[in-house]
Amino acid sequence: MGHGDVELSTAAVSAATGYSVQQIRDLEAHGVVESAPRKANGYRVFSARHVRDLHAYRDLAGAVGPVEARNVMRQIRVLAPGEAAALVASLHIELTREREQALEARRALLLIRAEAATEVESSESDTMTITELAGALGVRASTLRFWETEGLVTPHRVATSAGSARRYPLAAIREARIVAALRAAGYRIPDVHRALTDLRDLHDIDVSLRVLDSRIDDIAARTLALLRAGAVLAEIIARR
Repeated sequence: MGHGDVELSTAAVSAATGYSVQQIRDLEAHGVVESAPRKANGYRVFSARHVRDLHAYRDLAGAVGPVEARNVMRQIRVLAPGEAAALVASLHIELTREREQALEARRALLLIRAEAATEVESSESDTMTITELAGALGVRASTLRFWETEGLVTPHRVATSAGSARRYPLAAIREARIVAALRAAGYRIPDVHRALTDLRDLHDIDVSLRVLDSRIDDIAARTLALLRAGAVLAEIIARR
């Protein structure tokens, strides 16, 4: 602790940050903040820098999750400055990637809605084979078969000399495109199920658009939280 720093008790740090006394001890043990020196009686002595770092940790946890935030706060205290700075930069890159995926999914849904507005009844010539659809979506045929087993896409079965083959009518093609867009945006299979339930009636495509807009807004809030934490992270790195 530097000369002139105000000495703070664990209870004072708790009041200043909103973390419980036990949480502060746990975060200190995890390396989120520097180890606090002890008085002769064994009580911890914290400083304003500990309070600052805990506020930065809260923003960082909001941006990337508490597990990753603890890891980053610990790592930047031991890594070489260049490596520590690269670690922080990677967090911004990941958030940018998430935003681009969500925007891409939104663009795809808008395109699908526009197509649905002019769509005519499917006929045999409007169908695609599994190979054709996989190529159009940029996924493997095995991925389409997995989506089928999960009830996300339902092809028709047509008789062939070898037995039967999958054919995808316009409705199945549309749903496959929606699944591909949502999976690219980071949706888990249960989330895709819920989105498709809304989209079975094409008039409800706006529901999924609102979900994506909410996700984009959330990513923006997380990015701002990361920027707030960034100044403190840079100072921690520079002090090494």
